[in-house]
Amino acid sequence: MIWNVGQVKIIKILEYAGGGAGVTALLPFAVPEEIAKMSWLLPHYANADSTLKLNVQSWLVVTPTLKIVVDTAVGNDKLNRSRPNWNNRQGTFLKDLESAGYPPESIDLVICTHLHVDHVGWNTRLQKGHWVPTFPNARYLFGRNEYEYWKANSEHGEEKATFEDSIEPIVFAGLVDLVGVDHRPCDEISFISTPGHTLGHMSLLVTSGGEQAVLAGDVAHNPCQMAHLRWSSIIDYDPVQSAMTRRELFSRFADTPALIFGGHFDPGRIVRDGGAFKMVV
Repeated sequence: MIWNVGQVKIIKILEYAGGGAGVTALLPFAVPEEIAKMSWLLPHYANADSTLKLNVQSWLVVTPTLKIVVDTAVGNDKLNRSRPNWNNRQGTFLKDLESAGYPPESIDLVICTHLHVDHVGWNTRLQKGHWVPTFPNARYLFGRNEYEYWKANSEHGEEKATFEDSIEPIVFAGLVDLVGVDHRPCDEISFISTPGHTLGHMSLLVTSGGEQAVLAGDVAHNPCQMAHLRWSSIIDYDPVQSAMTRRELFSRFADTPALIFGGHFDPGRIVRDGGAFKMVV
């Protein structure tokens, strides 16, 4: 799927389509009885049984000067992941990227909105027993605060495995630029500070030809959180700040033509709905 924002193309590279009852573990207040009250979620963001959809995906952003991958999903061959279907995946992500016309060697920039396991996996790929950069000709942009936090707090389990196989090899290869929210990758892209889900979470604002889009990362995992701003994920670093960030970001772009791309859902436009918001496609 391709969306045009002025002179910028945004292409979805889907690793896998997920969701169902398991999403309630991530968003414990999003029970089917509540989801059923939000008919606007159907059919794009919820299933007929009132469970939620949740994709694992990357966004390919093609500007007049740069080919950019935003967030890199789970990746193949990764081990010690907390979810069974994230372990030793053998998916078609790279083939799908090539089929879209953008082989890994063509990518100029990789931007990670944050450094959770399902947003950094394809930073690297396994080659002859070693983790090497998937995009060898790209610079990788990590938020400085985000990186410093995980460098100091990835001592055990999935966090340790993710840092060692998907983040450190990029640093060792000398391909990482640690940036702040004031960094401008190109004329069409700027960052928005959106903390809460993680300490240094950043979203991307795309502006071109008088049009705008926001690649929001995990500010919300599903648009149901637009209607219920306090429905924070159980893995949010700061659930209260996460809710505040949702209100601030959605208020900024509500009732405008801007497209909102989620880290785990397809884009739409935000409109005000009472004291909160909803998504329209």
